[in-house]
Amino acid sequence: YLLQQLKVASFLGVIATGMMMVILLGQIDLSVPWVVAVGGMMASAATAWGPTGEFFAIPFGITCGVMLGLLNGFGVAFLRIPSMIVTLAVNAVAQGLMVVHTGGFSPQDAASRAMRFIATGDTVLGIPNALWVWVLVGSAAVFVLTRTAFGRTIYAIGHSERAAYLSGVKTRYVVLAVFAISGGLSAFGGVLLAGYASKAAQAMGDAYLLPAIAAVVLGGTSILGGRGNYYGTVAGVILITLLQSILSVMQIEEYGRHVIYGGVIIVMLLLYGREQQVR
Repeated sequence: YLLQQLKVASFLGVIATGMMMVILLGQIDLSVPWVVAVGGMMASAATAWGPTGEFFAIPFGITCGVMLGLLNGFGVAFLRIPSMIVTLAVNAVAQGLMVVHTGGFSPQDAASRAMRFIATGDTVLGIPNALWVWVLVGSAAVFVLTRTAFGRTIYAIGHSERAAYLSGVKTRYVVLAVFAISGGLSAFGGVLLAGYASKAAQAMGDAYLLPAIAAVVLGGTSILGGRGNYYGTVAGVILITLLQSILSVMQIEEYGRHVIYGGVIIVMLLLYGREQQVR
């Protein structure tokens, strides 16, 4: 049971990794739902092109997410559009493109064998491959955030973008890169979900926006930016996954779950706001 819960948590964990980096900047990424769908649908679509398509399916899905993330980052960093607005707009654009791609019908393309393998297999010590994927992604995130100048710059921009800029940091390119990483990880989450279900679905990412944000803020990352660590996000992802399991057992409807996730975000935002006032 525990391994099954951790497998389910790994999908949210990969998506929440990118969300955490964006929130550390003091920004938000509301394009997650359809970037997740784009990753899964484009990777599955590439599979239909034969052996070559299967080989490039996963990179292609992730690349599509990175491109959408770059669009988000360009709007925030260079056009100075509030992240809430530009990411919501990109989410709508991605939705429209996927509706055009499928003609408004459910996607018919199946996931590749590699997608199913990394999402459902358990080749090492009986531990799900999806969990190993999350471990690798999380380890990379910890290294970047704690051991590199790029990671320190993310925290600096979250504390004060103006101060970071005046200290010589190319803040625009850092913001652009972080949104690209977030888009790529969201799309990768979509690839994993498509592999888990053996095919993609148009609304497959809708259930991951609020839980991703809730997991990050519940894990101690300030939604105002500049403070937080990845280990807290891991704990937040596991707690949200267990909460989802409990709500499912209690047969709580989907709208009830969203109310609870939203309540968690509001409470944590109020707590962080009070901390800022005390400081």
